[in-house]
Amino acid sequence: MSRGLTRRGFLKGTALAAGVTVLTGTFRTSAYAANEKVNSAHIGIGGRGAAHFDPASQDGDIVALCDCDGGFLADKAKQFPHAKTYTDYREMFDKQRDFDAVFVSTPDHHHFPASLMAIQRGKHVYCEKPLTHSVWEARTLMLEARKAKVATQMGNSGQAGEGVRLLQEWIWDGAIGHVKEVHIWTDRPVGWWPQGLERPKDAPPVPGHLKWDLWLGVAPARPFHVAYHPFKWRGWVDFGTGAMGDMGCHNMDPAFRALRLGNPVTVETEFDGWMPETYPKWSIITYQYPARGNLPPVKVMWYDGKKMPARPPQLEQGRNLNDNGSMFVGEKGVILYDGSPRLIPETRMKAYKLPAKTLPRSPGHWKEFFLACKGGKPAGSNFDHAGAMTAAILVGNLSLRLKKKIEWDGAAMKAKNAPEADEMIRRKYRAGWVTI
Repeated sequence: MSRGLTRRGFLKGTALAAGVTVLTGTFRTSAYAANEKVNSAHIGIGGRGAAHFDPASQDGDIVALCDCDGGFLADKAKQFPHAKTYTDYREMFDKQRDFDAVFVSTPDHHHFPASLMAIQRGKHVYCEKPLTHSVWEARTLMLEARKAKVATQMGNSGQAGEGVRLLQEWIWDGAIGHVKEVHIWTDRPVGWWPQGLERPKDAPPVPGHLKWDLWLGVAPARPFHVAYHPFKWRGWVDFGTGAMGDMGCHNMDPAFRALRLGNPVTVETEFDGWMPETYPKWSIITYQYPARGNLPPVKVMWYDGKKMPARPPQLEQGRNLNDNGSMFVGEKGVILYDGSPRLIPETRMKAYKLPAKTLPRSPGHWKEFFLACKGGKPAGSNFDHAGAMTAAILVGNLSLRLKKKIEWDGAAMKAKNAPEADEMIRRKYRAGWVTI
């Protein structure tokens, strides 16, 4: 891109070409004044769920706690003694009305039903990443949130940082010319949770503090095992979305914003250690994106399980790539990004005249959400953005699970060369969980 291209022109051209809708104040007018409380209910209160209590408490009262693990529930009930407690969020939605926003921090397979029930009741929703377990769910949540005109936010908190704004401004400034390739990597799942496993053959007793059938939720029934709960669920296809779901919505988000990526046209994979019920030990996923307005086609490569791109020749000896990051390869140079951008080599960085800061800065990831709940502008990772990005990212998991290249029709949500993908694009649910 040349320096002369305006940000307005860039956004208009690329958003239309990519099929991305940019919200401009379509949320309902809030009844809240800016200083009034937003009371919240929390579904899934262990792990990531605990991270939301402080920001939620600063902006309102926590009035409901829900978790099918009684150990988590008892612990947090002591911290918030006035909050009502539930083990089944369906019961919570049926019995309680005095909350304005819902935080969903469950395993991936519960993200959609819990968020959908909240939206259908007119509640604002903060949902952890990845937004959903399947492509159809991501599109559906996006559309349902638009229809209900509720405030939304996905939990990729890095999107609110200064670094992602600088990256966009530098790329739009033409710092490296048109971007031809992007390489994005994570060290997950190594050392975090296991993948490449067979289903356990033993069936230990369900712990007394856990309601296992509620934990399974929409997923097919299977016996309890410590291989799934707590936390190790992420590598299992029925419950999680693997390394891509864990880190893709973090590490790929800067590229989606800077390059307006939208839907890929093809996705293909390399991997090792595949088992039918878990994701592989490592994978390399290649997304091909078409031209988007005045932006040329671009290849985006994802690496996980300690796989890494080739070392760029511009990187000086003594400097190494971090365990998580991305690399933007343009016609005129390379930018490394690991939360903040840097041109390489360092001599190029020192010579670069930084462009003006044209993007609005964030008041903070959680603050964005609460301001949106009160009638402010949409949060930075609202479901229009998060839904489109999650749907595109999860096509990579389709290619992994089918072990073949996917020719993707994003508008139709179809793998053109793989009709067998349909049951993965929109999965079946156990009765009693999803109504739409």
